[in-house]
Amino acid sequence: MPDAKLLEILVCPVTKASLTYKPEHNELWCRASGLAYPIRDDIPVMLESEARQLTAAERESLRD
Repeated sequence: MPDAKLLEILVCPVTKASLTYKPEHNELWCRASGLAYPIRDDIPVMLESEARQLTAAERESLRD
């Protein structure tokens, strides 16, 4: 798991919106952009080119 303090300050590089850590996917999800950023070796990879598009169901799960 990435450092909690780091997760507090990270934002989506595309929208500057907050991120949600999803440990079951080992990713940071952005509701605003619909992108999921991978975490590799406990380091978030905050590059748009490395992110994947969230599915419709994944985006819906972030609505709460």
